Amino acid sequence: MSARDVFHDFVKIALEKDGWIITHDPLPLAFGLGTLYVDLGAERIIAAERENEKIAVEIKSFIGGSTVSEFHTALGQYLNYRLPMQEQYNNHKLYLAIPLSTYDSFFQLPFVQTIIQQYQLKLVIYLPEEMEIAKWQN
Repeated sequence: MSARDVFHDFVKIALEKDGWIITHDPLPLAFGLGTLYVDLGAERIIAAERENEKIAVEIKSFIGGSTVSEFHTALGQYLNYRLPMQEQYNNHKLYLAIPLSTYDSFFQLPFVQTIIQQYQLKLVIYLPEEMEIAKWQN
């Protein structure tokens, strides 16, 4: 299992404040060579539908030296998680969690926007200092 992201606990608290119940920390995904781990699994009851909404969240801080390199890593993980997620947790939506500052700068670049659209990335944008969710992007 890989090391937790520096903002792992911040995002976990933000999700709980947003009404989510953390069900997995981390969410294991078995595949042919071993096990992958998505940072968090969570669910909440949708009152109007009386059903559970379930998500898996991969958390990234983007505080390293190269935002491009971190984006490549995050995108690769996200795409690698898709197949085992469909097979084992097909009722969960997979999200990439990123800080608002990174969303406002790097994720608004046309190249990155094209990738988001091409690969249909779902994003949860968080405010690390406030430990709050700023925006959901499906």
